[in-house]
Amino acid sequence: MTTATTSRGDRRVSPVFVGIAAVAAVTGWATWTGFAEQPGVAVFLFVTAAWIVSLCLHEYAHARTALHSGDISVGEKGYLTLNPLKYTHALLSIVLPVVFVVMGGIGLPGGAVFIERGRIRGRLRHSLISAAGPLTNVLFAAVCTAPFWLHAVDGVPREFRYALAFLALLQVTAAILNFLPVPGLDGYGVIEPWLPYGVKRQVEPFAPFGLLFVFALLWVPSVNTAFFDMIYAVLRALNVSGGFSDCGYWLYRFWSETPELCVVSP
Repeated sequence: MTTATTSRGDRRVSPVFVGIAAVAAVTGWATWTGFAEQPGVAVFLFVTAAWIVSLCLHEYAHARTALHSGDISVGEKGYLTLNPLKYTHALLSIVLPVVFVVMGGIGLPGGAVFIERGRIRGRLRHSLISAAGPLTNVLFAAVCTAPFWLHAVDGVPREFRYALAFLALLQVTAAILNFLPVPGLDGYGVIEPWLPYGVKRQVEPFAPFGLLFVFALLWVPSVNTAFFDMIYAVLRALNVSGGFSDCGYWLYRFWSETPELCVVSP
């Protein structure tokens, strides 16, 4: 019913997104075939483009769920086109998450589509809108790790395994971080509709700083170690070796010295 009120142009996939997806496909092929003289460059472009694709799908999931919950304004805002330039905060949604990946191999959740919550009735719908984004990361992680838990990696080039394992690590970290019940993150958005009004009023001023708080906390060595121990435990449960994801990270950082264990032939 709600989708009928959006025009075809509001729902047409953006050429910007198609271009990013094409970069991911071409550089994924280059990583698989060893076409690039420097595998690290291909891995960097492949993982970065695929990561941006996942960020676009994350925000699209929020918007699409909001559309079917009653907020038809998401179509007019361009959120259904998968165009990252249409987000309320392109810096938070795309640029900062990519910077966090480069700096520390952390799939930190990004920014924002603006949902007009006043158009939506029912606490469950509000919770589903918030949960839709990180659930997309869960699905993306399942796809990335499928060759591993399906035991279908025989014959897969080593550098592509590394890249896929690192991309899976980013998706797992994004899903877990997004589900934290911290103001400003999706996890808090899931529980917020069920909280007493007074609690929501007290917490509201801290929402803009939730993401920065999480990022700062991850720089505390003990917290960082405990967090990544949990991430590697999830990956092991999916049959992904921590060594693979680590080598993927070092290949991704092609400008730095790659450990000998992770060196692949050009």
